[in-house]
Amino acid sequence: MQVAVVTGPGQVELREEPEPRLAPDEVLVEVAACGLCTMERRLYLGEKPIYPVAPGHEVSGTVVAAGELVDGLPGAPAVGERVTVDLLTRCGACRQCRRGRSALCRVPQGGALSDGTISMGAGLAEYVKVRAVQAWSVGDADLALASMGEPLACVAHSVRLSGFRAGDRVAVTGGGFMGRLHQALTRRLGAAEVGVVDVSDARLADAAAAGASWTATPEEAAERPGAADIVFVTAGVPGALELATRLCDDGGTIVLYGAFPKDHLASVAPDAIHHHEQSIVGVYSQEPEDWRTAAGLLASGALAADLEPLVTARFGLADVAGALELASSSPVYRVLVGG
Repeated sequence: MQVAVVTGPGQVELREEPEPRLAPDEVLVEVAACGLCTMERRLYLGEKPIYPVAPGHEVSGTVVAAGELVDGLPGAPAVGERVTVDLLTRCGACRQCRRGRSALCRVPQGGALSDGTISMGAGLAEYVKVRAVQAWSVGDADLALASMGEPLACVAHSVRLSGFRAGDRVAVTGGGFMGRLHQALTRRLGAAEVGVVDVSDARLADAAAAGASWTATPEEAAERPGAADIVFVTAGVPGALELATRLCDDGGTIVLYGAFPKDHLASVAPDAIHHHEQSIVGVYSQEPEDWRTAAGLLASGALAADLEPLVTARFGLADVAGALELASSSPVYRVLVGG
């Protein structure tokens, strides 16, 4: 089978890899679509110089084979079934995994191809194999949208840890792909209103068209003190936390979802956090409980109208270089590869 390998900045090639051999508890999935996220962009641009590497972890497809332990097992993904795939590795044995916080598993992520090439998902391929427990049925969902299962699970994780409840007022800072998923999910879960903050007029217009209750630039948002019960920071830029504390009402929660530069420090008044009972929560990745939520939403079609506009472009695997170039050089939501 073919798998895409990034060999250096701006360089990608298709390599031949032996067809995966299944363990008894695994399934083989023919890849229909694999989304390109920030990690793939950074690898391709040279911002994350790990070469050679086989990336791609936002995968959907159809089960084409199943190991003997799960073949025909009630509830397990069956041959012919459409699935969204969790390619995260979890050891299950470290302290974090045993506490149910497997998003923070202490065992390093990734694996290797047959020639030793580092694998970070290796979903830019014709097939992937995965433990059956990590393949989630999506019913008759569009497989292009089902490739958003992984980012949607990350957002479900974010919303779950935020303590969100129906009727809460939400603000999302950052109107990119992950911000739009936060907007869509909280609206569908019953937010009283959802506002979106961004520096881009085009993204604010897109958010408004998708049903945002209000949109604002960061300067305009600063004039809305206490506008939200929960603030999701999806773009980790200087000033984002300070703006979030201004937007957040008494008793509210600020969720740091987007990654910040590792050397960035923010200025927050602890006494203000204390007196106004604000909570600041960090969230990272996703866990099996969140995949159940994401897969259920995809299967139900409840978010289909919100997800369809987020498919910026689709490419075949043979044109993976063009897909990476577009995702790395232009403002996009999601570029998909495969099918």
